[in-house]
Amino acid sequence: MLQKLEKKILEHANGGKGHLILEPIATPDTLPAMGGHCRLYVKATLEKGCSMGVHQHQGDGEIYYILSGKGLYTDNDTTYEMGPGDAAFCKNGDRHGIENIGDDDLVFMGLIIYDK
Repeated sequence: MLQKLEKKILEHANGGKGHLILEPIATPDTLPAMGGHCRLYVKATLEKGCSMGVHQHQGDGEIYYILSGKGLYTDNDTTYEMGPGDAAFCKNGDRHGIENIGDDDLVFMGLIIYDK
């Protein structure tokens, strides 16, 4: 199956600053064909000074994998700097968010997986 998916721009995503650019890789239309375990798979971009606000996952978890740029990742009440090649996982019931703290775009993959 081949799909042409369009970019989406979310303003103040989860209460964050600026906007989040999402490029869907798999959508709710295609994910059931992959076993129904995933809710979302996207390439995400935060421009300089933008962030995705801290939010809680209920019934699912999420993995971020950094492709480029520099981010400040919040994992519940702890923050970490992240860069290319770093990955972070937020499990069901936990909170997370991410902010671009570099001069270049922060580009990362996001995969949301349903909890069993």
